[in-house]
Amino acid sequence: MSLIAAGYNSEPTPATPLDNNGFWPQIEPDDFRKTERIIDAITSERVEYALRVAMADINRQLRAWQAEQQENGAASIEYAKPPTWQAPDIYPLLYRRAVYATAHASLLERYREVSATNSGDERGEVADLAADDYRRDARWAVAEIQDRNHTVVELI
Repeated sequence: MSLIAAGYNSEPTPATPLDNNGFWPQIEPDDFRKTERIIDAITSERVEYALRVAMADINRQLRAWQAEQQENGAASIEYAKPPTWQAPDIYPLLYRRAVYATAHASLLERYREVSATNSGDERGEVADLAADDYRRDARWAVAEIQDRNHTVVELI
């Protein structure tokens, strides 16, 4: 008796890139999965949803910066000139970091391991802390694009 492959565990169909607003780059769900090491248990539909929501959030945060760049003649992010001390392709990289980190934080919050034991609760708390770290990374990437410091501290 021998086993014959029946099409199980075949390579998944590559996800279609997500169009953006024309200024910011498309987002590739497959690149997101690979870069952030997103497990296969999270469906492609859920990944796409998290990425679209993250794009909307980051685009909103960067709307004034985008408008300023467009007023200066940059039709898309590739034409925005970074400071001379920065790498030439830094803006698309930071944008993807902000979107990926925001989407990853959302997925971590939604896919907490559920268990009735204390160990399950502890794993959930670890996921919450990791989600906070990803949100921080997103805030820092947005701040870098806007040429702002990561933290603002004032004495009261």
